Amino acid sequence: MEQMLMKNGLAEPALQRISKGITAVYPQFARERFMSLALDGLEALELKQRVTQIIEVLLQTLPADFSETAKILSELPKHWDRGDPDDSLRGFAIWPVTDYVAVAGINDPQRALPVLALLTPLFSAEFAIRPFIEKYPELTWSQLHAWCEDEDEHIRRLASEGCRPRLPWGAQLKGLIGDPTPILALLDKLKADDSLYVRRSVANNLNDISKDHPEQVLALCQRWQSKASEEVEWVIKHATRSLVKQGHPLSFPLLGYTAKPQIELEEFALLKPQVKMGDSLTFALAIRAKQAKQKFVLDFAVHFVKANRKTAAKVFKLKNLSLNKDEMFAIEKQHSFKAISTRKYYPGEHFVALHINGQEIARLGFELTQD
Repeated sequence: MEQMLMKNGLAEPALQRISKGITAVYPQFARERFMSLALDGLEALELKQRVTQIIEVLLQTLPADFSETAKILSELPKHWDRGDPDDSLRGFAIWPVTDYVAVAGINDPQRALPVLALLTPLFSAEFAIRPFIEKYPELTWSQLHAWCEDEDEHIRRLASEGCRPRLPWGAQLKGLIGDPTPILALLDKLKADDSLYVRRSVANNLNDISKDHPEQVLALCQRWQSKASEEVEWVIKHATRSLVKQGHPLSFPLLGYTAKPQIELEEFALLKPQVKMGDSLTFALAIRAKQAKQKFVLDFAVHFVKANRKTAAKVFKLKNLSLNKDEMFAIEKQHSFKAISTRKYYPGEHFVALHINGQEIARLGFELTQD
């Protein structure tokens, strides 16, 4: 459902904005031909397919000599219609243009990279920079490091976001998944950036890396923490969120949580042992601290039945707690089984489990039924 909505960001109004902007810089642009070719069959395509189709049309309607096209696109921001401020998808219109640079300009990085820097404030050139990282690593890393010093936050963010090894919707950077060392050196420059927009990208990049190199990310965060500002502490917290969910033992002391909290489970019970699809699971729990100054993360996991009848767990946030000795925390929690586009439910025995600092302390079984 989300993808179906997002593709509307690259419909006819976006194409009109592309053609209008290019024509303002390049009056001989074949505007009608561009619109006709780009709209042909567009309605049936999904988001990434639309990006690809529009790139192919730009290849047919812009000058074949990239040195000419680079000049046109360099002037485009001055004439760009940013769209309706109330339209959350308005930035998508420039996406095929930035990705076009990665196709038409792939053999001319000296011209292409500066063009991407000029276009990225209009949306983001994070997808377009990746082919250059792979084909011209030395040149592109040099440029990324230079962008870390740029006065424009969008360009500084591009340096981080573009090299995320597992960027959503972007091609994975296999070499950096194997060895993220070049990324870590770059993120070190951006960790305390004045812009939250940039720092969030730094955290997301590290969170990507933690999926393959958890110890390396934790070691870097420990080094940063020795002289951490409030901004860097924020980056560390958000960079390690997946490690916290996974229960990696070294992530909790890093974030100031008790390494081995002493907690007594006083109650853990289900309201009903059966839940109908469309209804909610309700459970109650009560825990008590057995020692003073216990700080820990309390989560719950639902072990969902899959199509093959096996189960797979998904962890959900419950609460970050700080309890003194004999202090109790109690809560009644609901988890909905209403139909959603991102998950298909299957009947059968499910489980709900409690986690403290990522470690399971108890679980209960319940039956999910069709009716």
